[in-house]
Amino acid sequence: MGVSFTWLGHSAFALDIDGHPILIDPFLTGNPLGAASPDQLPAEVILLSHAHGDHVGDTIAIAKRTGAQVLCNFEMGNWLMAQGVNNVMQGNTGGSYDCGFMRVKWTIAHHSAALPDGSYGGNPNGFVITTQSGKRLYFAGDTGLFMDMQLIGDERIDVAFLPVGDLFTMGPEDSLKAIGYVRPRVVVPMHYNTFPGIAINVVEWANRVNSVTNAVPVVLDPGGTYTLP
Repeated sequence: MGVSFTWLGHSAFALDIDGHPILIDPFLTGNPLGAASPDQLPAEVILLSHAHGDHVGDTIAIAKRTGAQVLCNFEMGNWLMAQGVNNVMQGNTGGSYDCGFMRVKWTIAHHSAALPDGSYGGNPNGFVITTQSGKRLYFAGDTGLFMDMQLIGDERIDVAFLPVGDLFTMGPEDSLKAIGYVRPRVVVPMHYNTFPGIAINVVEWANRVNSVTNAVPVVLDPGGTYTLP
């Protein structure tokens, strides 16, 4: 029991929270770094940060196969239900939902959003996940730096998943400021090296994190797993 997570490439993660399998932004098909097959992954809950195709990914197929509950914003929920996904919980910024073994709170994220068919995808979000044992995980989603991350940090975050690839989200330098705002014990980079436009030297990034923050950087290879101490 406890919390572990596996990086599936890009911003896709598989979490195990006290034995419950969770997927976040399961973009696997067409992901050059995709580290799992969508046909094999278990899922009890799927969290979607926003509507872009590299985050919605394989949600429809996985949700239909597993019966997983999909947590997303209102507009994405309507779209998913129109595609035949029945187990959807629609939330919005600032709201929270109790899954029983974890509570999920929608946070702001500064980005754009359109669904794969071009329709409006609602506001992008991040999530704060609180487990029954009190562990808190912050998944920032696709976002630029914003000062209200300091308020998220006030919730005593154990691990933060932050985009670092630049161009479409904050880059390495702004991510260091974000770490200072959020103040996590552990920080995990995401949304980098999938495509040429978001390629960074992640080892150099980790060295900077060690030098200028109090967080422990955890850099995973695709398919790599880390268990929270």
